[in-house]
Amino acid sequence: MKDTFKHKGLRQQLVNIIKTKGIQDENVLKAIGNVPRHLFMDSGFLDHAYQDKAFPIAADQTISQPYTVAFQTELLNVKKGDKILEIGTGSGYQTAVLCELGAKVFSIERQLELFKKTINFLPKLGYRAKKLVFGDGYKGLPEEAPFDGIIVTAGAPFVPKPLLNQLKIGGRLVIPVGNDVQVMTLFIRKDEKEFEQHEFGEFRFVPLLEDKN
Repeated sequence: MKDTFKHKGLRQQLVNIIKTKGIQDENVLKAIGNVPRHLFMDSGFLDHAYQDKAFPIAADQTISQPYTVAFQTELLNVKKGDKILEIGTGSGYQTAVLCELGAKVFSIERQLELFKKTINFLPKLGYRAKKLVFGDGYKGLPEEAPFDGIIVTAGAPFVPKPLLNQLKIGGRLVIPVGNDVQVMTLFIRKDEKEFEQHEFGEFRFVPLLEDKN
């Protein structure tokens, strides 16, 4: 588990690339620059770790494109100490970025293979989520709600009501909505019943699967 000067240099190049694509939040750029993405991938694919693209991991899932991670994180507008729910732990890369920002991260993964791997792996890198849960992301985590922010890292065919309900007033839900292609959507909770909605272009994600266990 090495993170060399070469890796750090490659990360800085990656930061510059996502900056040119429009990411402006300095804290997000710094977090991307700090997280050793190559350690979240199979060692045979180190050449791909700092390219701005998604890459396959176990259980037919992917490690998200760094630009997409940065884009969603920027929309989430994370403040230090914020309570964030992540739907789809995956490789743990997005989880690590949220931890770098000082968030208290609660994360749900429904692929057991990934869950077992990531729950052991993240602490080895020094990233300690408040809670990693094996379960159904569509249901959220009502026992830990409300959250300052919720981030969904898979394509959802519709917006799950429980996730909207688990937001604090003023809280933000960032979710890619759609089937084959998703529209990145931000919901901001205005009060008990009202949500402000913004859309930010098309992305492609692996599907958010409902619990089959």
